[in-house]
Amino acid sequence: MNKKIKGLMAAVLSLTLLFVGCSAPTVKTDSSEDKLNIVATTTMLADLSKIIGGNRVKVDGLMGPGIDPHLYQASAGDVSLMHKADVVVYNGLHLEGKMGEIFENLSGQGSAVICIEDGLDKTKLLSSEDDSSIYDPHIWFDADLWKDAAQIVARGLSDADPDSKAYYEENLSSYLEELDNTDKYVRDRVSELAKEQRVLVTAHDAFQYFGKAYGFEVHGLQGISTDAEAGTADVSKLANFIAERQIKAIFVESSVPPKTIEALQAAVKAKGFNVSIGGELYSDSLGDAESKADTYILTMKANIDTIVDALK
Repeated sequence: MNKKIKGLMAAVLSLTLLFVGCSAPTVKTDSSEDKLNIVATTTMLADLSKIIGGNRVKVDGLMGPGIDPHLYQASAGDVSLMHKADVVVYNGLHLEGKMGEIFENLSGQGSAVICIEDGLDKTKLLSSEDDSSIYDPHIWFDADLWKDAAQIVARGLSDADPDSKAYYEENLSSYLEELDNTDKYVRDRVSELAKEQRVLVTAHDAFQYFGKAYGFEVHGLQGISTDAEAGTADVSKLANFIAERQIKAIFVESSVPPKTIEALQAAVKAKGFNVSIGGELYSDSLGDAESKADTYILTMKANIDTIVDALK
């Protein structure tokens, strides 16, 4: 081999080594495959799963802001999403009333399922006025009960991902402190109302836990499930109560059509008293990003601000 050919081969080899040396190594930038894939039913549980799971999880929520979980029917896509998930988180207590069979099938197939109902102390739960065997599912309106829910989610994620247990427990500890601060915020605002002003009238009976925790007399036009429609007698009875007590304001809910409260307002007016609609409360769903109430804590603060400002 002559010198010219040898020189040419050396040049090619040098360029090749230079190219390899300067090329960046292949880096996996999408780590989603390493994360725990969670599907949560409600906006409240999706928020809670994200907070406890942090950057170790990917969370899909089935129900968006303003969706009524009592009436929600899962689509084929929802069912598929849950079957593919590492963990499914749901409230229970018949909140997701039309999805019971789906959850039973998931458990039967060995899927990791976190049911908040299963981890709660039943002595802390309230029963329906109509049927004492049915528990009220709206536990998130008592910050103390929501702390219990946070602990249940943290345990469930730790069971599903033991290597990240310390991380989940650290997130839980921080969040419990935030919930304590939120509880104090609510109580401080409630203290601005005289006891006789602490009467909350809403579209459906979602606020009994709130009433018990924070000292409100609560009346819902519909029952604990929006499946039960209010009749003429229900509207008339509540209208009499509002007129007699001269309640300043009643409230619509983000996940319930406003027509029932508007009908109640008209019935009160027919009895010679004007009651205002004090604003919209977030009941079975968090707010959206535009409302600036898209987390549990922001929703709790928005609700109490709306209530106190209207009833003062």
